Amino acid sequence: MADGAVVVVVEDDPNIADLVDMYLRKDGYRVYQAADGRTGLDRIRDHNPDLVVLDVGLPGDLDGLDICRRLRAESDIPILMLTARDTEIDRVLGLELGADDYVTKPFSPRELVARVRAILRRAHGPTETRAILAAGDVEVDTGRREVRVDGEPVALAAREFDLLRHFAANCGLALSRQQLLDGVWGHDWVGDERTVDVHVRQLRKKLGDALPLTTVWGVGYRLD
Repeated sequence: MADGAVVVVVEDDPNIADLVDMYLRKDGYRVYQAADGRTGLDRIRDHNPDLVVLDVGLPGDLDGLDICRRLRAESDIPILMLTARDTEIDRVLGLELGADDYVTKPFSPRELVARVRAILRRAHGPTETRAILAAGDVEVDTGRREVRVDGEPVALAAREFDLLRHFAANCGLALSRQQLLDGVWGHDWVGDERTVDVHVRQLRKKLGDALPLTTVWGVGYRLD
């Protein structure tokens, strides 16, 4: 997946940006840099990258959360947040805005590359036979990666779609948060089980009563 894949790195610290750039290029990616939010949006729109590495604390009138919010309004490009903010509320906010993962500074460049690789592997995995999975009034088109409610399309972030597809493929089964992390984020993902709750909240917010998703107390969730 790395061969030819394009990554835009939006980071104002030139030392960090160059370090990330170097490790990503060594792994076979094409990399473009930006040092502020406005330039970052221009780079992303110009190069249509496969993934964006996005620092939260950027100079100017657009920080990383602003960019994440704007990108999610117009695309499902995978986003890896890079941040010095280590509080739970900042991590949750980034995920609620649609980020696929986050790395906290200081970080291991090898870990960052591994997370980029894992995100792209999930986003651009093997093409699967097209199937329409249905639950309630929600249809999940696995081939087109589209979700419809009563025939009308609903825009989901890449990770939100993957989670909904996993629920739909296991309809009627109570799934624990760890099972959901393993099935959607992958066994190599390192993070908090509350990440699942954040994405479930987003699905419920976007799909509303059309989504028959039940909380199974003490276990996790079940799509009926």
